[in-house]
Amino acid sequence: MRNKNRFAKLVSSLLVASMAAGLLAGCGGGGDQGTAGSAGTAGAAGGTESAGGSAGEGAQDGVPTYRIATVRWTDAWPTEFLDRGVMAEMEEKYGINIEWEIYYASDWAEQKSLLLASGDLPDAFLGSNALTSSDLTQNKDSFIDLSPYVNEETMPNFMRAAQENPTLLAVCTERDGTILSLPKELPLRPEVAGYAAFINKEWLDNLGLETPTTCEELEEVLYKFVTEDADGDGDPNNEIGLSGCAAANRLSSDLWQIMGMYAGTYVSRQDNYMGLDANSQPVFVPVEQNYFEAVKWMRNLWEKGILDPEYFTQDNSMYTAKLQAEGGSQAGLVFGWTADAVVGLNVGQFEVLEAPTAYDGNHYVENATTNIDIANRELIITKNCQNPEKLLAWADGFYDDLVTLQTYYGSISDGCITDNGDGTYTVNVPSDGSSLDTSAWSNSLRDFGPKYMSPDFQDKVTLPSDQGDGVKLALDEVNGKYVKEDTNVVLPVLHYTDEEESRLTTLGTDIYTYVETMYAHWVTEGGIEEEWDEYLAQLDQMGLQELLEIQRTAYAAYQESLGK
Repeated sequence: MRNKNRFAKLVSSLLVASMAAGLLAGCGGGGDQGTAGSAGTAGAAGGTESAGGSAGEGAQDGVPTYRIATVRWTDAWPTEFLDRGVMAEMEEKYGINIEWEIYYASDWAEQKSLLLASGDLPDAFLGSNALTSSDLTQNKDSFIDLSPYVNEETMPNFMRAAQENPTLLAVCTERDGTILSLPKELPLRPEVAGYAAFINKEWLDNLGLETPTTCEELEEVLYKFVTEDADGDGDPNNEIGLSGCAAANRLSSDLWQIMGMYAGTYVSRQDNYMGLDANSQPVFVPVEQNYFEAVKWMRNLWEKGILDPEYFTQDNSMYTAKLQAEGGSQAGLVFGWTADAVVGLNVGQFEVLEAPTAYDGNHYVENATTNIDIANRELIITKNCQNPEKLLAWADGFYDDLVTLQTYYGSISDGCITDNGDGTYTVNVPSDGSSLDTSAWSNSLRDFGPKYMSPDFQDKVTLPSDQGDGVKLALDEVNGKYVKEDTNVVLPVLHYTDEEESRLTTLGTDIYTYVETMYAHWVTEGGIEEEWDEYLAQLDQMGLQELLEIQRTAYAAYQESLGK
């Protein structure tokens, strides 16, 4: 295929094998299951495949062809949906052909560097996992300013969305007024936007324990889990209170999860450890008092044997094996979007834990909607694109309510969604026995690509109550009451000048590494009380105050763009 051959020229020495595309996970409710074109093979090292029937550059039968690169998390996920259903309908409606160039996350970092260096870029990149903000800053000459096209004539759907939610325009507008990418707002999302805590109800019942309502009670329950044979197998030493995975950033994950629950230490999903204080002012969370208290608590959990001994060392496969162990999960407390997403078939053991009373008497939940539901970099157009206005007209179609529904769950024509004929829609349970979450990622762009759904339209959509997003939305009935509507707990997506971006990269490299190293040291070895002042002084010496000033300046610019 054309794009595979192109990339092979760049990395011919790396190409060693090929792998087949994944099988399509089916939706429920019938519908045409045929494909308009099959996905090709992918080089194992090159990691790119082509989906779509259009071939050659320029016009095909008078219809322009655009090369669009996108990144999938894994090659096990199907790609046929890109050439069928609503995706094919959009090409036909807007009179274009799309030649998809598909890459996979495991190899993308290396491939991306080669691709950007080659100058042989596609017409566009789709999905915020394709290019980072640093990629945009460092390669600005490779991308076009979209602001001349962001108007009622070319992009009426987006302008309607931005009028309903001005944050959409704010997150994609650079500090100099240019627009290098299009944004998204994920639909049908809960108020408690982060991970929920789930406690092993089976173990509670086995030991005759009540569900904990405070963090102090939670600590007592978890200690009993790991010392009193909670699973009833006769071995009191094979239970784990709380496990973790070093494959993820351990500190970031803990700040979103158990430390956030204990002390409200929620941080941005941008891996910069920034948050907002009670006065909605930007702060570097790892120097705040609540962080100090949370780390002391984590040290206490470690000393009591509640934390998995492999908490900081195991990879994802080891972690998942413990949570999804045949015969029952080995963990007493887990965090996840939903319980089944982390413990699999052991979901029956767990129930959601109402946010316990924290160390300071508050109840904390993560309300990060402006940070994880709204993002930029969902479509970036390169200088190689010959007719960006026509491609942007196509992209604008994705801000239509019904198109967004289908690019999030799968196409109506594929049976993923039922049009009830009265202006309402039902998302179907997959007919092949897979989960709705698996089906959505297999049959749609899901979290990626331009999208927006108006609140009124969302009320017309029915989700299965026992799967995926339906389960997550139901969790709001437990913890939604703890959301503080007048206080954001994390920073939104911010923009920086080129100089600021460079300084953040330089400063952050050492600062973040130091913070993460000290966190693991304090949890496993202790010493935070004695070493805290020295730690703060070292961070200042490394340039923390300059980093904070950059973040505060960028946040002020964001607030100004919203008219605040």
